[in-house]
Amino acid sequence: MCTLLRTGHIVTTGTLLGGFIFAQPVTVLLPWLWGSVVTGVLLLTADLRSGAAVLGQVRGLAALIKVVILALIPVFWEARVPLLVMILLIGAVISHMPKRMRHRVLIFPNRFAVDVRGG
Repeated sequence: MCTLLRTGHIVTTGTLLGGFIFAQPVTVLLPWLWGSVVTGVLLLTADLRSGAAVLGQVRGLAALIKVVILALIPVFWEARVPLLVMILLIGAVISHMPKRMRHRVLIFPNRFAVDVRGG
């Protein structure tokens, strides 16, 4: 299920970014935006199954940073393409990190154990 969600997230976010790069009307891009948001929320929810401690890990902090950058887009509309590229780069780097780095606990490392499951 997570593989299907990740694939859907890549398709929707890639289409959204491409649409903005090629100046497509917002009405055309709105379904892709919602698809990106919904698949992103579902992915974060799937990660949270292991507990809220995931938000203190590198992967969880990256997800939160991406949400904050996404929330900046309406405020900095003219910078939407660089902001979306930044989100894409963060996602690409984090998802290709070795598991031991991606699951490293950065916030309260002495209180939370590293998630040893796959992902």
